[in-house]
Amino acid sequence: MNTRIANLHRSRLMLAPLLLALVLSTSGCLATALAGGGGGGAAPPSGSLYSDVKGPVTATSNSGSSKVGRSTAKAYLGLVATGDASIEAAAEEAGINEIHHVDFESTNILGLYASYTVVVYGE
Repeated sequence: MNTRIANLHRSRLMLAPLLLALVLSTSGCLATALAGGGGGGAAPPSGSLYSDVKGPVTATSNSGSSKVGRSTAKAYLGLVATGDASIEAAAEEAGINEIHHVDFESTNILGLYASYTVVVYGE
């Protein structure tokens, strides 16, 4: 009988890492969403273990892009998110009055850390 109980405890202990992996991968999706999600409401591709993606948000007919501004929001543990990743904040940071185009950069590491950066190009 003691062997049965020991085997039951051992199998439960082996299940714990799988449950932890499931929680972390789920919180990774949450962390990316909390960190900004992606341009225009579309979420960038997100890996459960690691993501590092870049892509477009929008473009205008304005010409020239000698200035570059960045604004970032970050999420920690998929529980806390902070920052201003707005186009306005990025344009203001670089003194941009006429926007040429906007990109995003998104990073996620195990759902423990995520960042979303808006990059504004213009004059």
